Amino acid sequence: MLDILYQDDNIIAVNKPAGMLVHRSWLDKHETVFVMQTLRDQIGQHVFPIHRLDRPTSGVLLFALSSETANLLCQQFTQNQVHKTYLAVVRGYVEGEGEIDYALKPKWDKIADKFSQRDKEAQSAQTGYCALQKAEMPYGVKRYATSRYTLLRLMPKTGRKHQIRRHLKHIFHPILGDTQYGDLHQNRAFKENIGVERLMLHAETLSFTHPYTNEQITLHAPLDENWKTVLDQLQWTMP
Repeated sequence: MLDILYQDDNIIAVNKPAGMLVHRSWLDKHETVFVMQTLRDQIGQHVFPIHRLDRPTSGVLLFALSSETANLLCQQFTQNQVHKTYLAVVRGYVEGEGEIDYALKPKWDKIADKFSQRDKEAQSAQTGYCALQKAEMPYGVKRYATSRYTLLRLMPKTGRKHQIRRHLKHIFHPILGDTQYGDLHQNRAFKENIGVERLMLHAETLSFTHPYTNEQITLHAPLDENWKTVLDQLQWTMP
């Protein structure tokens, strides 16, 4: 059963578990469990995805209950009228707040983009960030005697593929548990000492305007048990 965060006659939102695909994909032909199909069976009606979260990312995931509503909500996403915040645990100390403004080339997929231009131009991408808490742990990785971590709140202003993960790699503070853009040595130490190996990225909140009532809606997704373990081990409390 999926944790339903919000539901009315037009919209439904869930707290997507880490490791679960949003819908069927040729990227993993052997997977049999998907958010879309699970939610459809849970509520007994079709759902229409409005946006995506990477498979290893948890958090707020929004669906429409009709194609008309889906079109209205998708317009808000394409016009950057939706506000999102994420939480991430990253390698090293990050100070204060700021913005990562770094253009990203669209990720080329050998199947989905088989007949499209391979070398596409970079697209503008901005991600705001705010450092919430820091921790230093008494185990080393490679030449370092200790391991340092920062809990970040991130506010993506654009929606490029893997934007947050790629931006944090760009500033040399990759997300813990990121097997594609992260530090494999840090990931291994984090798993061995903290006991968690998932991608430490969580879609915390999603704010949008209801397409029929014009009400401003903000949805919040609670953290899962792995996140709670990390917060406890690093002696962090959520502000």
